[in-house]
Amino acid sequence: MTESGLPIEFDGMVERFDHVSMAVEDFDATLPMIGLMGGVHHDGGFEATADFHWVQYDLPNGGRIELIRTDSTDPDHFIRRFIAQRGEGLHHLTFKVRNLDEAVRQAEESGFTVIGFNDADPSWKEAFIHPKSAHGVLIQFAEFSD
Repeated sequence: MTESGLPIEFDGMVERFDHVSMAVEDFDATLPMIGLMGGVHHDGGFEATADFHWVQYDLPNGGRIELIRTDSTDPDHFIRRFIAQRGEGLHHLTFKVRNLDEAVRQAEESGFTVIGFNDADPSWKEAFIHPKSAHGVLIQFAEFSD
């Protein structure tokens, strides 16, 4: 066990908390909330392979919030399905990991259900821990260089 009480094998696996992501219908409708939190535009784009738009805002004293939305009308699209079931709101938490393969191995050995493993893009590798095995929260592990 480490000083934090965590098993030693988890020590150093996560480099840092990176961002919280929210699924929303309309980016513009969130601007008053982003402004209230002191958000400053960081980055954004379109993820063509998963058909969604994203935008990130830096928050004062560290931290980042990401908004995701889709133009898709397909009810099975992951954002459409999420909003239909839960409404707009917290979608996932993202943690930057030093080694995605190792993080996935440790998660699975600890009994977590890992989904969405994708290492096709060497600049952004990701995997998720299913919310049913993570106390109701979708957790994203991502390996990337700053």
